[in-house]
Amino acid sequence: MHVKLEDQLGNVFDFESVPKRIVSLVPSQTELLCDLGLEENLVGITKFCVHPFHLKSIKTIVGGTKKVKAEKIRALRPDIIIANKEENTLEIVEELKAIAPVWVTNIITIEDNLQMIADFGKLFNRRTEAQKWIDKTHFAYQDFQNFIKDKPVKKAAYFIWRDPWMVAGSDNFINEMLRLNHFKNIYEDKGRYPEIEPKKIRLEGDPDLVFLSSEPYPFKEEHAFEIGRFTHHAKTVFIDGEMFSWYGSRLVKAFAYFKKLHERLG
Repeated sequence: MHVKLEDQLGNVFDFESVPKRIVSLVPSQTELLCDLGLEENLVGITKFCVHPFHLKSIKTIVGGTKKVKAEKIRALRPDIIIANKEENTLEIVEELKAIAPVWVTNIITIEDNLQMIADFGKLFNRRTEAQKWIDKTHFAYQDFQNFIKDKPVKKAAYFIWRDPWMVAGSDNFINEMLRLNHFKNIYEDKGRYPEIEPKKIRLEGDPDLVFLSSEPYPFKEEHAFEIGRFTHHAKTVFIDGEMFSWYGSRLVKAFAYFKKLHERLG
């Protein structure tokens, strides 16, 4: 079966047959590939590919998302390598092109996410499975929009790192998820993942909510206290970072999580 498609950066791919051996360099996309019934086809994953849980014990680990072992990937003889514009570096993508075609996704909006699922359906001849996940996502999205429509907008800061302190800014999936939840990101005008000074937080937007993400940095109570000293009356909330930053099939679970989060916030 001949496959001709372009990825989300506009690169055109022409496969004589459906790619069988897949290396995935993005945790959320690894999860999606498994949900599309492609677990058998995955030959290599990153050390951060933790869903489904058993995968790391049965697949070859080829490194992280920012650093990969090219020779390990070459030895796996992949037909295709799946990467992402934000998660992986341009250097990685360029280096790996010498081994196999590198398909790059670029996910900022829910529409981008649905496009990726549809693309994978065509690329790997899993159209029926892909459509099932697209329908599930649409349904959960519409249901959530009904749930959120009357909720007031609250100002928020979403922390992803400490030392230096870093937050989610604009032009990324996290910001899109914040917006969808009626959380106005106070750092939206500062670039994608700006470094900030907590002591200026009141001057720079004085949030109602401070979110401390469970990934990539393991925030603790003392960090909440550290930031809390500089806010006016913000509520500090530890949140599941996967639900805000993982795209793919995870979005269906994320909508259910967001509902619970709003109940917690009251």
